[in-house]
Amino acid sequence: MRGLLGIRGTGSAARGAVGGGRRACAQLLVPALVAVVGLVLGGTGANSAEAASVCSGRPAETVKFPTGELRVYKSRGYACAETVTTKPGKRRAMSVRLQARGGGPVVDSGRFTTLAGPVTVHALHRCVRASGSVAGASASTGWILCSR
Repeated sequence: MRGLLGIRGTGSAARGAVGGGRRACAQLLVPALVAVVGLVLGGTGANSAEAASVCSGRPAETVKFPTGELRVYKSRGYACAETVTTKPGKRRAMSVRLQARGGGPVVDSGRFTTLAGPVTVHALHRCVRASGSVAGASASTGWILCSR
C-alpha cells in the first residue's frame, strides 16, 4: 500500500519521513515569521510617527502639528489619509477627514491609541482636501493633488 508522497508502507518510518519534513520546514519558517511580525508591530523601537503607513501609494502630503501628523497618499485613482499620534499608547480623541472635490467627506473619528484612519476616496482627476486632529490639536491641507 502506498502512503503520502509515494513512500511505501504506513508504518512509523513512513510517517517519520513525512513528519520530519514538516518539522524542518517549520523550524526554518518560524524564526522568519517572528522577525517579520516584530518589524510590522514596531519591534524596532520606532515611534508611531515614524511607523509604516496603513495607506498604500506614494506619500503626497504630510502636515505635522503638536500632537501628531496628517498623512495623505496617492495611488492610481485614489487618495488615502490617516492621522498618526506622536505619543502612542494612551487612548485619546483622534480624527481624520478626506474629501474629493464634488463629493462628500469620509471621516474616521473616535478614541484611538495610535492612528485614525485610513480613509480612502476616489480622486481620479479631482482635487482632495484632508484634515486630522489628535487631542484637540489639528491640521489640514487645503485643496491638493489638483494637477496630478
